[in-house]
Amino acid sequence: MAQLQPGGPDEKEKTTALKDLLSRIDLDELMKKDEPPLEFPDTLEGFEYTFNEKGQLRHIKTGEPFVFNYREDLHRWNQKRYEALGEIITKHVYDLLEKECNLKKIYLPVDATDNEPKSFIFMSEDAMTNTEKLMVLIHGSGVVRAGQWARRLIINEDLDSGTQIPYIKRAMEEGYGVIVLNSNENYIEVEKTKTEAQPSPDSSDEPEEKRERKEKIPKETKKRRDFYEKYRNPQKEKETVQVYIRDNGSPEEHAVYVWDNFISKAAAENVFFVAHSYGGLAFVELMIQRETDVKNKVTAVALTDSVHNVWHQEACKTIREWMRENCCNWVSSSEPLDTSVESMLPDCPRVSAGTERHELTSWKSFQSVFKFFSEALEAKNSRVTPTPTRRSNRIKHEEF
Repeated sequence: MAQLQPGGPDEKEKTTALKDLLSRIDLDELMKKDEPPLEFPDTLEGFEYTFNEKGQLRHIKTGEPFVFNYREDLHRWNQKRYEALGEIITKHVYDLLEKECNLKKIYLPVDATDNEPKSFIFMSEDAMTNTEKLMVLIHGSGVVRAGQWARRLIINEDLDSGTQIPYIKRAMEEGYGVIVLNSNENYIEVEKTKTEAQPSPDSSDEPEEKRERKEKIPKETKKRRDFYEKYRNPQKEKETVQVYIRDNGSPEEHAVYVWDNFISKAAAENVFFVAHSYGGLAFVELMIQRETDVKNKVTAVALTDSVHNVWHQEACKTIREWMRENCCNWVSSSEPLDTSVESMLPDCPRVSAGTERHELTSWKSFQSVFKFFSEALEAKNSRVTPTPTRRSNRIKHEEF
């Protein structure tokens, strides 16, 4: 079979057809399809949403749940709108922690100057003075902040499943002091100055000849290029630089800082952790760095679909042994709640959270976690090894 040669009749036809297609494009019509300004309300009321008596986010006028695709064919704009709403949700949860849960906001670092970046955590009035029990809550990674398990659940389901508020209220009812970490608040963003955003030609690594060629580009060519850049990226967002918060620049660093400055100094004889997803990894890192202190003060740890890895994190044998005796990981699974789930890693026992959805594991295991803590405390007081769940058989791990 003869092969088409470059520049042959078929290729010329394709080129002609492409040119004809491009000539039909109405640039003015395309410009009309530019996305709207990325300017959104800064209150729930401005978005015309509110939380009803069941803690569900609903439209004020229609009563309908949140609609992501507010404008069709504008996914980027819809995503930015969702993120703007998410920031309002974060502030709303902060407000609930203070007003509904009566927690107080504590700024970090504790010795921060007026001008340096700051983070904060929340704690109950008796967090440092409660001599019996203290509960510490650690969320996962991403956009979530103090008081949240999953933003998606808060927006699409309800406050109970998506926030830590049920844990906080139940803990306080049962006599725990409470500390809520804010592991993802690691830096502030500062807008770049014009000099930072656009380095001067003199400081550029480009050869002088290349810069001169750029400066000689015809105005029409620049205009056309600017148009296509505008259509590709209609709204260039402001460029920012991240200024990290001292001693709190990562979830792991934050956990160690809060331990050193608050948890280790608290009066409670029994400290309990609930750590979701990446929060579990942060706890294991805390153990690695403060092993003796953690063992002396922590009674039990409930992990919910934790992403920790004792091998990658290089947790030593004594840490793994302690975790097997004092931790339990409620993982996403199709099995009924508290059913034993096999693990290939020699760390803590794993049981089903009663859901296959990662973000729901903390909420679905809620009752079991408090039962686990109660049994762990009772076992400690009676000098008996605690049983993580109702399982009849405990997983045995071999040391490799």
